[in-house]
Amino acid sequence: MTLFLCGDVMTGRGIDHVLAHASDPRLAEPYVKDAAEYVALAEAANGPIPRPMRDADVWGDALAELAHVSPRATIANLETSITSSAAFWPGKGIHYRMHPANVGCLTAARLDVVTLANNHVLDFGVAGLLETLDVLAGAGIRTAGAGRSIGAAQAPAIVPMPGSRLLVFAFADASSGVFRQWAATADGPGVDLLPDLSTTTADAILAGIARARHTRDVVVVSMHWGGNWGYDVPAAHRRFAHRLIEGGVDLVHGHSSHHPRPIETFRDRLILYGCGDFINDYEGIPGYDEYRDDLTLMYFPSLETGTGRLLSLRMVPMQLRHFRPMQASSRDARWLCDRLNAASAALGTTIEIASDGALVVPALAASGINADES
Repeated sequence: MTLFLCGDVMTGRGIDHVLAHASDPRLAEPYVKDAAEYVALAEAANGPIPRPMRDADVWGDALAELAHVSPRATIANLETSITSSAAFWPGKGIHYRMHPANVGCLTAARLDVVTLANNHVLDFGVAGLLETLDVLAGAGIRTAGAGRSIGAAQAPAIVPMPGSRLLVFAFADASSGVFRQWAATADGPGVDLLPDLSTTTADAILAGIARARHTRDVVVVSMHWGGNWGYDVPAAHRRFAHRLIEGGVDLVHGHSSHHPRPIETFRDRLILYGCGDFINDYEGIPGYDEYRDDLTLMYFPSLETGTGRLLSLRMVPMQLRHFRPMQASSRDARWLCDRLNAASAALGTTIEIASDGALVVPALAASGINADES
């Protein structure tokens, strides 16, 4: 089975402002007070953005690539509250909100699963989270990582597959900026926020997976962890990911960073430590230019049905322009390939550019790195 995965999809603020049903543009940020300012920054950098933007336009050239690959399932981390609530979470500097009537920009990509265990899904409080869950359910999009109780937040999103099922579990780590108050409880809504990244916590996750899993199911664990910038993978992240793979997880889907981070194969399974932002309104905002956060990737891992073993990994480079991912130039694809190679070398991963311009991992043998080295 071939899957599509991407990192953070952030359709609030400036992007919501140019869609057909814009929310109240007023923001509770320290410096920017109106969502229109983010649109102005993007237009100053790269020219006019047609308005209103059509739902499908949010995905730019990615829709043609999805149609070409036709993956069995599509998974993204939705880092935006979908709500008409005006109750900004107090003391938080950045809030993302998309108007519920704009949910068509998510269904346009035929997303099967969005993960919600992140640091923006409760930007408008519990009411905003509950409305987000209702809107997504009404749109036919499965969710994981947040819910009306801890039991609901821990439940996997289940996608039927020929002869098997895909189970997606989602978790957040406090290192990504998630408030402890956002943790779901036995009778309270919230996200599945992990207490730490210890072996004990990993084993608790594995026990939950074992209870939900059927024979031949393929399991993806989606992790919102780490800071926004940088390529170093913390030792705790590697140990945690390795323990999940050792316990039967087939793919670890990491996100939170604003740019793609290192890739590892371990025991013939894929670990994406950070997929980067896939859709955001950062265009034209200066700073951290050395990370080229305008460049992003569409991840297409192919897994052996019934075992989850990684067979191939193809990644399509995109560039964010006019609030949408567009096909990256060959020069930018080379830059991204070189940067990921340098960042992933210590993990035993080599990345190459294929004849069609996609990035590929040519050697998919297990890394052989032991626990002491990780």
